[in-house]
Amino acid sequence: MQLLTDLRSIIKDDTRVTANETVINNHGQDLTYHQPSNPDLVVFPKTMEEVQQVVVYAHKNNIPVVPYGAGSSLEGHAIPIKGGISLDFTEMNKIVEVRPDDFIVKVEPGVTRRQLNKHLKRYGLFFPVDPGADASMGGMAATNASGTNTVKYGAMRQNVLGLEVVLADGKIIRTGGMSFKTSAGYDLKDLFVGSEGTLGVFTEITLKLTGIPEVIQAGKAVFKTVEEASQAAENILKAGIRVARMELVDEKTIEAVNKFSDTDYIESPSLFLEFDGSKAAVEEDIRFTKEIIDEAGCVTFQFETDEKARNLLWHARHEAALSVVNLVPGKRLTSSDVCVPISELSQAISDTRRLVDTYHFQAAAVFGHVGDGNFHVLIGIDPNDAEEVAAYKDLNRKIVAYALERGGTCTGEHGIGMGKREFLRMEHGAAVDVMGSIKRALDPENILNPGKIF
Repeated sequence: MQLLTDLRSIIKDDTRVTANETVINNHGQDLTYHQPSNPDLVVFPKTMEEVQQVVVYAHKNNIPVVPYGAGSSLEGHAIPIKGGISLDFTEMNKIVEVRPDDFIVKVEPGVTRRQLNKHLKRYGLFFPVDPGADASMGGMAATNASGTNTVKYGAMRQNVLGLEVVLADGKIIRTGGMSFKTSAGYDLKDLFVGSEGTLGVFTEITLKLTGIPEVIQAGKAVFKTVEEASQAAENILKAGIRVARMELVDEKTIEAVNKFSDTDYIESPSLFLEFDGSKAAVEEDIRFTKEIIDEAGCVTFQFETDEKARNLLWHARHEAALSVVNLVPGKRLTSSDVCVPISELSQAISDTRRLVDTYHFQAAAVFGHVGDGNFHVLIGIDPNDAEEVAAYKDLNRKIVAYALERGGTCTGEHGIGMGKREFLRMEHGAAVDVMGSIKRALDPENILNPGKIF
């Protein structure tokens, strides 16, 4: 009650500081199998000053603060495992400034991807990072999110130009700026991007924008085997084709989508491709791609230029997670997201599919952003079934070990959170101690999202 009273003296609106049971429960879990853990309170700030005041109070009283965006992360990032304050940025969702001639936008952290792109359309611009979910810009920056467009446009780290950050003691710093490059001092901007709320709280983000292409065409290439599909993807990249999206969806995922969405896609491994740019460049890319995938054993190749038709074509990929989980009622999502060098991709996907099949999960699929070497293993499990959880964790360890042995990473885009902490030292060794030193220097009391990453 004292915490509630104190924070309501800071935020002069009782509706934005709440201990309501439903709100608390919603902020104590995510979309996945990770065990829930509730905050003591949820605070909805509207300004940088309010964020600063809450963080200063938390620092003085040694209370954990966990930033919360859209709640769409997959490794338990926003679950407050030590209790404390869940700082929900839903109401900090203003698009502060658009500078179309500079290809720049400034946003508050609660702005979502779809909200931003809807606003930018009038300027002929868009923000290209697409993790699938309608995630918030703050959450996307905090996890260095990427997604389907990464192969051409990069992840958040390549598209965030600057940050306004509240540090653990309440100090405000600004990192980066509005120029597309800089050589001035340590790159603190890239340190904070991907820090998962453990080093500071974002209150404003400056993003790099891209012009909406003249032509966008999407296609679906169907293959007999995962090996053929992944080899085709590798060959497209080796040919230097500037594909905008390239996603592999295996046959079991397509089967799940058909059951979930009442569609009739061919239930066979498929590459979902998208090309954008000038009309002439896109036509040439498609012609060259068709030659490559035909050589790899493509069975059918379908292309769409109409926006509505393109969206339908991508339906299978975007519905994959929900579709697989819904195959078996009561299951919760797990999603591994290892990344390997491109030359290892084809073998990695086929080996992983065989490994997954040995576990005999009722709901399991392999798919991912094969254009950048990042692929997912999605399993539906019962979080209350200790044996099933243990089996998934054992599988996940093997998948991660496989990726690391081949020079890859334990997470290509989801981040460490609470779900992959055990793998960080496996990947980085003594460098984890350096990360810990940075954490202690910026947050000596460990109030910012404690229990995550380390």
